[in-house]
Amino acid sequence: MTQEPDVNSQTPPHSKDTDTLSRRRPSRAEAEHAVRTLIEWAGDDPEREGLLGTPDRVVRSYEEFFAGYDLDPVEMLNRTFEETDGYDEMVILRDIRLESHCEHHMVPIIGKAHVAYLPDRRVVGISKLARVVEVFAKRLQIQEKLTAQIANTINEVLQPKGVAVIIEAAHQCMTTRGIHKPGVTMVTSRMLGVFRDHPPTRKEFMSLIQGQHGGGLSNA
Repeated sequence: MTQEPDVNSQTPPHSKDTDTLSRRRPSRAEAEHAVRTLIEWAGDDPEREGLLGTPDRVVRSYEEFFAGYDLDPVEMLNRTFEETDGYDEMVILRDIRLESHCEHHMVPIIGKAHVAYLPDRRVVGISKLARVVEVFAKRLQIQEKLTAQIANTINEVLQPKGVAVIIEAAHQCMTTRGIHKPGVTMVTSRMLGVFRDHPPTRKEFMSLIQGQHGGGLSNA
């Protein structure tokens, strides 16, 4: 399993990412012109019949691929529930379909995420956990950063006893170009609170994930 990012390395409130999100977004016409330029650069004619509507279709697809820039994951987690009848066991949502794009080559990252937390008085609707994964995935990403963002946000908003996130994904920047190695899966993890400090809790989480995967992930 890959080395976990430094828990103490938190992104400053006014980071470069925040500044990037606040910059002027090009108009739709500018975006479509950029697509036409890329078509020409690739060696084709953007005015031929089969490509006439491509710039519009590409821009509309980008609106879907990168919708996460317009959404606030913190807001999604703010509505919590305290009437749990004393429930204090692990909450796990596994096999969350994940579709993102590599920030280095802008090609797909396809995989799944497993998210768990140990509540401390408050729980959140399970669909909100999946939405947090989706919001961060629908941005240009590297998998290590994506894993940390999901875990950190859940931890900061819910303030549970612990959070665990594991992502398994295939990167098309590696499978369809460059080294051309299909069938390779990258696994990243982020363990916070009791999942990091209490080995039995971490082991329980890993065993539940392995129950789905036939023992494919390591307890290490």
